[in-house]
Amino acid sequence: MKYYCIGIKGSGMSTLAQILYDLGNEVSGYDDTIEEKYTEAGLKKRNIPIYHEAHPLDKDTIVTYSAAFREDHKEIQRVKELGLTIRPYNELLGDLTEMFETTCVCGTHGKTTTSLLISHILTNTLGCNYFVGDGSGYASGDNRLFVIESCEYKRHFLSYHPTNVIVTNIELEHTECYNGIEDIIRTFQTFTNKRSKLAILCGDDENIRKMDIDGEKIFYGFANENDYQAKNVVLSQSGSEFDCYIKGEFFGHFDVPLFGKHMVLNALAAIALCHFYGLSFEEIHQHMETFQGAKRRFKESVYGDIVVIDDYAHHPTELKVTLEAAHQKYPDKELIAVFLPNTYSRTLALLDDFIRVLKMADTAYVMDIHCDREKAEDYENISSDAILKGLPNGHKLRMENIDDLLKHKNAVICFMSCTNIYLLEDAYVQKISQNNK
Repeated sequence: MKYYCIGIKGSGMSTLAQILYDLGNEVSGYDDTIEEKYTEAGLKKRNIPIYHEAHPLDKDTIVTYSAAFREDHKEIQRVKELGLTIRPYNELLGDLTEMFETTCVCGTHGKTTTSLLISHILTNTLGCNYFVGDGSGYASGDNRLFVIESCEYKRHFLSYHPTNVIVTNIELEHTECYNGIEDIIRTFQTFTNKRSKLAILCGDDENIRKMDIDGEKIFYGFANENDYQAKNVVLSQSGSEFDCYIKGEFFGHFDVPLFGKHMVLNALAAIALCHFYGLSFEEIHQHMETFQGAKRRFKESVYGDIVVIDDYAHHPTELKVTLEAAHQKYPDKELIAVFLPNTYSRTLALLDDFIRVLKMADTAYVMDIHCDREKAEDYENISSDAILKGLPNGHKLRMENIDDLLKHKNAVICFMSCTNIYLLEDAYVQKISQNNK
């Protein structure tokens, strides 16, 4: 088969393209962005062509496109005029989930790291295919198992066919396509009940506990009522460690090179699934210790006395755990937040939470809201200034005043966004690298 992926540099579309290629298909793609992105590594490794302008396509090519591309985009209009078959992105992923014994990892936060941690352990033991939303993907027809990060945006994951489901947490998110938290809970419940084997659920999350789940389920968390429980948690400058108990029985002591209590929960979810598949404590612990983390999830670079952290955080809870993790690892450094909000609807719905969390930083910089799928004129009363009004430690940041960041010494600077904050981050890194020569 021949596939053409529009928006191929998007993290999810890049991963889909890599998996389609691995399964023996001919794959190419289009993207507006000419600059190199972190999602391109897997595409380049496979020599998948990326185009930035119109080019010939065979009539039997199947086209899919990223949700970040509007239907009036010139390239989407072109393939429609060519009469090519267009398959929604989520439906193609649904087809892949039917081919294997699939574990779908879903939740408002933590699904990328949890998916990648599980795939790391299983790849090195039983063998597995994986689709992770940081641009990491791999597939082989010889593998039985498949791990896929499963996004709830526009209910896309309802197109998937899980064997097992992991739910990390449920919070208010994607307010442009859900009618409040109860609608979100119902959707996660519907998805979770599609599985035929096992549901692995974070039992500390009150919204998860509200779900009415059919069939076999196990809970994990810090509380005593969970089946898989973390006790004696120690969060240090070198990582996190904890004792894991299964139904009250000691299973083993884990040391993970990850920071924050949320990462302990992600590790518990991975332990639960791997134990379900028969892996021993020694096997799980050995590969958990070598886990390197996900792309754009708490990625650190050091420039003299400055630590730069790049993170995909874009929801208040994600900002909170990123800042907490930075403080855990670097308690003696000034904590600086640089935040690029994404979507007007999210900023409006979670405004007070963004303000509360950004107050955790010693200084917070907020950029203008970025959004590909909403119009600013539809949200006349919302901008990044609404966040700044509530921040006594807040400042507006744009590319032209990036030098403001240079005044911070002995600091950990957290660049947080799910969109193109890397442009500003790269400019800052270039300046500080020159200063350190």
